[in-house]
Amino acid sequence: MTQRYPLTEPYAHGMLDVGDGQLVYWETCGNPDGKPAVVLHGGPGSGCGPSWRTLFDPARYQVTLFDQRGCGRSLPHAGDPTVDLSTNTTDHLVADAERLREHLGVDRWLVVGASWGSCLALAYAQRHPERVSELVLFSITAGTRREIEWITRDMGRVFPAEWARFRDGVPPADRDGDLADAYARLLADPDPAVRDRAARDWCAWEDTHVATVPGHQPDPRYADPVFRMVFARLVTHYWRNACFLPDDEVLRGVGRLAGIPGVLLHGTLDVSSPPDIPWLLAQSWPDARLELLERAGHGSGHGMAERVVAALDGFAERR
Repeated sequence: MTQRYPLTEPYAHGMLDVGDGQLVYWETCGNPDGKPAVVLHGGPGSGCGPSWRTLFDPARYQVTLFDQRGCGRSLPHAGDPTVDLSTNTTDHLVADAERLREHLGVDRWLVVGASWGSCLALAYAQRHPERVSELVLFSITAGTRREIEWITRDMGRVFPAEWARFRDGVPPADRDGDLADAYARLLADPDPAVRDRAARDWCAWEDTHVATVPGHQPDPRYADPVFRMVFARLVTHYWRNACFLPDDEVLRGVGRLAGIPGVLLHGTLDVSSPPDIPWLLAQSWPDARLELLERAGHGSGHGMAERVVAALDGFAERR
């Protein structure tokens, strides 16, 4: 992620007990008297790395980052195949964000979300609109079954050889069914070699369908066996369950965002999350501004981070 502001260290951090035996890691950076903001990272399972801090002016923002259940520094870690994921759902994550807001004594905050985090941000804002001052979203998704089917199956038309390898990573009997579900079962296999191969195959496909812009480099995080296991386990858990959302809930609930200003940033080369999702959101959300970046794909490259910073700078003085 492109750095704009200096990388500052947290002035407060902790582990919040959110129930169900879950401890969520959080940290707050910037100006303690600044405009409150919170970051919802992608994945699910990516964790909230330090580069997120550089998107915010540390003199004007009080920004909170946290690792969603099961990933990053939160505990228990989903990389352990014995860790139960039944209490790791969208409802739980929305409740965790709200519990963290209350814990920190924040009345309202600006919400930033990317990829899966944009879907989570929309779900949170639709359920707690009175707690959201603005939304800045990029690489936008809505968690629909259509999107999951697009990534796991239909995109084989774009990357046929790579998708064939991805499909063939599951047993023949599962290749015409729900691939996220099939991979989730492999990631729970008692044989660690089977689990590791499934995580590698899943992350290789993830790295393929974001590779639509010149100069794309493989994500170095996937070289870490711990990260790729957490990531693959959580993504497949959410996708096999349709993100734990009634289909089209996020798109149908846009009316609840009335009065909340938003900036929607999306790359025209993003085939992981086609631009029709942010376009549909913008049609029903008059307080949102949609910006399509012609050279950008899925993620923060090719000018995306700079546009995120510009959006945050534009909201910094708004109370």
